[in-house]
Order: sequence, then C-alpha cells, then structure tokens
Amino acid sequence: MTWSHALKETARTGLAIERTRMEPLVALRGACGVALVIGMALWLGSPTLAVSAAFGAFSAGIATFQRSWRPRPWLALAAAGGLAVSTFLGYLAATHTLTFVIMLAVWTLMTGMSWAVGPVSGLVSTQMVAVMLITVTLPTSALGALGHALLVGLGGVVQAALIVLFPVRPWGVQRDALADALAAVADYARKLRYEPVAHFDPKPLMEARSAAALTPRQARRRPRQLRGYRLLAERIRPVLASLADPVVGAPEEGPERDRVRELLAATGTVLDAVAHAIRHGKPVRVPSQAMSVLRVPEDGPKLTGAARRAALRLFSLVADVVEASEEPVEEVSAEGRTVHRFLPRPGITGTVAMALRAIRREARWSSPVLRHAVRLCAVSVSGYLLSTALPLGHAYWAPLTSTMVLRPDFAQTYSRGIARFLGTLAGVLVGGGVVALVDPGSYLSAGLAVVCVLAMYLLLRTGFIVTSACVSAYVVFLLSIAGAAWGQTVQARVALTLLGGLLAMVAYAVFPAWETPRLRDRLADWLTANGAFATAIFDAYARPADRRPRQVRDALLDARAARSAWEQSEAQAHREPVRHRGLSQRAARAAQTALSTMARVVMLLEAHVPERDAAPSEAAGDFAEALRQTLPKAAEAVRQRQALDWAAVHQSLARWQRSAGDRPGVALRDAEQLVHALDDLTEALSRSPRQLHTPRGPSQGESP
Repeated sequence: MTWSHALKETARTGLAIERTRMEPLVALRGACGVALVIGMALWLGSPTLAVSAAFGAFSAGIATFQRSWRPRPWLALAAAGGLAVSTFLGYLAATHTLTFVIMLAVWTLMTGMSWAVGPVSGLVSTQMVAVMLITVTLPTSALGALGHALLVGLGGVVQAALIVLFPVRPWGVQRDALADALAAVADYARKLRYEPVAHFDPKPLMEARSAAALTPRQARRRPRQLRGYRLLAERIRPVLASLADPVVGAPEEGPERDRVRELLAATGTVLDAVAHAIRHGKPVRVPSQAMSVLRVPEDGPKLTGAARRAALRLFSLVADVVEASEEPVEEVSAEGRTVHRFLPRPGITGTVAMALRAIRREARWSSPVLRHAVRLCAVSVSGYLLSTALPLGHAYWAPLTSTMVLRPDFAQTYSRGIARFLGTLAGVLVGGGVVALVDPGSYLSAGLAVVCVLAMYLLLRTGFIVTSACVSAYVVFLLSIAGAAWGQTVQARVALTLLGGLLAMVAYAVFPAWETPRLRDRLADWLTANGAFATAIFDAYARPADRRPRQVRDALLDARAARSAWEQSEAQAHREPVRHRGLSQRAARAAQTALSTMARVVMLLEAHVPERDAAPSEAAGDFAEALRQTLPKAAEAVRQRQALDWAAVHQSLARWQRSAGDRPGVALRDAEQLVHALDDLTEALSRSPRQLHTPRGPSQGESP
C-alpha cells in the first residue's frame, strides 16, 4: 500500500456517512448517560470530578456499540470497572515518572494481548488505556484518586442502568442476524436460477450462529421467532446448490431446468417473507402462488434422479420453515422430551478460561498478537518519555495517539494513523476555536461536550476521521470545564498527535508482523479443514448406520472458520507493502478457487447423505481413507513449498470408477470433481504466476 492509496482509502472510508448504520436511539441514550453523569458531578462536586465521571460514562457508552452478542449492560459495567481500576492505579503511579512508565508498559502489554480474545476485548482495553492517560493528569490526592475512580465506575453504572431501563429493540441484534442469514439464503436461491455454481458468502450464517449462543435463562426468554430458523436455513442451502448443480442436479437446459428455476424463485420468496417477519416481529405472510410451486404437481413429478430427491427434501424443509412461524421448531429426544435448540453460552468462569486459553495460544514470538503487544508497549513508553522531554506539556497525548492508532495488522494501522491525525486536527481546531471565541463557562462547555458525544455515537460506524474529530472536540470541551487553556491544547495536541502517529508507523516498519508470509499456513489450515469435512461425508456414505451428524456439523464449522481466516489474511496481505514470498497474488487466487470448489463439491454431497438404513459403500470408505492418509502430508507440503502428491487419492478413485461401471452415483461424480479440485490446487501452487491458468471445474467456488 502506497501513501497516495492510503490517503484515498482513508478519505473515502473516513468521511463516508452511511445512514443505514446509524442507531439514533442508542446514540441518544448513550449521550443522555454522559449528560446525567456530568450534570450530577457539576452540581454535587467540582469541574475536575465532572471530567473524570464524563470519561467513565463516555467509555462505557462506546463499549455498548462494539459488535458483540453478549448483554450490553455487562459490557458497560466491565468497561467502566476496568477503567476505574486503571485510573486509580495510574493516579498512584503518576507521582513518579519511573513508576508511571513501568505501569504504562505493563498496561499496554496487557492491552495488546487482549486482542487474542477478540476485537471487542481489544477495542475496549485500548479505550481504557487511552482514557486513563487523560484522567491521571487531573490534579488530586490519593484519597481524591479513589473518588475519581469511583466516579469513573459510576459512569458505567449509569450507562448500564439506562440500557436496562430503556432497551432499544430487545433481541434486535439477534433478529437482524437471523434475518440476514435467511435473506442471504434467499438471495442465493435467486442467483442459482441463472448461475448454477454461484458463490455464497457464509458470513451471515456464521454471525447467526454466534448470535444464537445463549444462557439457559436467555433461551427460555427469547422470542418464538428466534427458534429453529437458523438450522433450517443451513439445511436448505446445500439442497439448493445440489438442485441447481448441472452435474448432480437437473440438466443445464430443458423442462427439468425450467422446473428448478421455478423452485428456486419460490424458495427465495418464502425465505424473504420469513426474514422480514423475524426482523420486525410480525406474522409470516407467504404468497400462495409460491407455496403452490413448492409442492409435487398434480400431473406428476417433473424431475428425476438426484434432482427429484433434492426437490422432495426442499419441499419438506420449506414446509418446516413455514410451520416454524406458528410454533417453535423443537427437537424431541428418544425419551419423548422436548429439547430446545440453542447454543449454550459459557458463564463468567467459562469466559475467563476461554480468554486465558486464547492469550496462552498467542504467547509465542511468531504470533502477530504478541508482536503487536510488544510494539504497542515500546511505542507508548517511548512516546511518553519523548513528550515529557519536549517543552509542550500534555505528555500523555503522544502515547494516547499511538494506542488508538496501532492495530495488530498493518492496513488498519496505516490508514488509522492518517485518519487519526486529520480528525484530531479538525476536532481540535473547531473545538479550540469555539472555546476561544465564545469563552464558555463550565455548564456551556459540558453541553457542547454532550453534543460532541451524541455526534460521535451517531456516526461511530461511519468513518474514523469523523469519529476522531468528534472525540477531539469532546476532549477540548471537557478540559475547558476544568479551565485548561485552549491555545496550549491546540498546539500540544496537534504536535504530539503527529509524534504519536509517526512513532506508530516507524514501529510497524521496524518491527512488523506481516500477514503475507503466513498465507501458506492459512491455506494449509483451510485444506486440512476441507479434507476433514470431506472425509466425514464420505464416511457417512461408507457406513450409513454409524453416521454421526455431530461430526459432520463440527467439520463444517471448522471449514467455515478456516475459510474466513484465509480470506481475512489474504485481504490484509493484499494491502501490505511486501513482495510475495512463495505465493503470488495470482497463485493465491487460483488456490482459493481450487479450495472453494473442493468445499462446494463436499457441500453438494452433504445434501444427498444416505439414511441410516441405506447400504454401505466400500468404495466410499476406501476413498475416505485415502484422503485421510494423504491430507496431512499435503498440508505440510503446502507450508514447506513442496510438491503435492495425490497418487493415493487418484488410485482410490480409479478403483471406485471400475467397481461402479456405467452407473456412477452422486457420490462418485462428486469424488471426481473433488479430485479435479485437488489437482487444480497442485497446479496453482507449483507453477509460476505467468503459467497459471483458470482451474478446472466451476469458476465460482464457495465455502461450506
């Protein structure tokens, strides 16, 4: 990524305002929380206490906007509680430069490692350090520091109370996630009408699964419309792909293809109606014409073979979707008891244990999270020491900027560094100009600060430049409550913000954590996950009586996660100013197409998994065993830049073809496509970029 490209991308994404991503009621509620805290602190306390309390409510409000399926009141309390502790310890350590530097180093190191838990934890921890750097500059004693910390925590309590008392769309995030998943499957059905191998993005299904993680209490209280639909959507999707595929479904042209197009259009209509009902909490209204299409015609079936079996399964699943609109979809155990379908969410102990395991996994020198933590620690400490040595005052602004700018990946750090400086410059100039011209008192400054908070909450998800400008103006108005000189604020903040941004850029250049060299590891992980999914499906054909749906389900989820990790790494590597190391962009695209085709083939086969009373297939078992033995060596060959060897898989396929003769089944046809995809992967990784050509098989692969 060049500087010119970074400036263009930053200006485009940082200034764009997307109205669909705004949440006015949530923003108003968060701003009211900040206003209540500032007003009470000014009325009962002092301007200095009002500043501390305002930062606590401000951080707690930001935490509730982060993308998380957990209850938002707990996020607000956790953010304010962590900020209160860090503020109190910061006050105690701020009396001596050495002790504060040691604390800053430990705190930023822990903040960097918190990204191992997830983006929400990383962002909230970053916010804690940033606000702590500001609040510890307010003069006070040890007892006063405790009071400041309690006020910071009070800000979180107020925000949490407002969330409980004035909920905005209860279960709204879960409703949106489930509706998006159904709408994605509906859109996929419509695309299959004219593009039988259309691409499907599994992200909506993954987010719907994350949103379905509930505690037993939440599972009892959740709305009826949130039960069962996700599982039905995931079961419908491979059936649609199998029905539309020209190899295992209906022919490309003719009466059967016309019938398939009718079924796909009707399915999309039904799923869209259900998605609309779930999103708005209304009854499902399905056109009778669409439902009539999803039945066996009175003049008899119009499809044959595998396409007819897929159509019958589609009729059953769509009927379940419609019935679920009236009654919950339930699972009945062998004893006749009803078991609600929900994903158990770990409690506090389980969550802490998972977080510790995630941090422990990243405690290795090659981990980008650990390198980010070390980089953040070094930059924050050096920025603070340099700022202290400069005659500008406000030494915390440089490390604050570095903390807010640095991210584990280069692209976000690069673009955020530019956006942070531009937004900060605009916010400080506007806020400082208002303070200089109007000379507002404490209450008017507090009102202007609340307005800035409201604008920031409202535009939080629309661009980093806008958000940075609002935050900078908010800080200027808060400091004016305590009587800080605006002229010194503008000069010091602009200069030290530039210093912090430059330190962040230099740190990433000196101590990078590039994603480009890790592409082969991600590709090998994806190949392994796809292989596990394939062997689980072929094992179900080999031994139908021993079929374990849970094993197939877990393999599918692992394959989705591996695909998502690859796409994220590939996108980050594309924006890095690093030449490819063994895997060019064209080779990466060709390899991605091959593995996507492999995943699509396995998904098609999943739609035709035989019943438990079906006859076992020795050939399928032999093919699954060949895959199981070959895949570990192939994955290691991908990592080590060695040639892939699929000889055992080819031999097993040849034996299967000889035993099947002139009557190949769906499983054999899919096995042939899978072997073609593996050969395409070999070709993509073994040839130079100039020799690459379009892989065989479908040109538009998809993930499971």
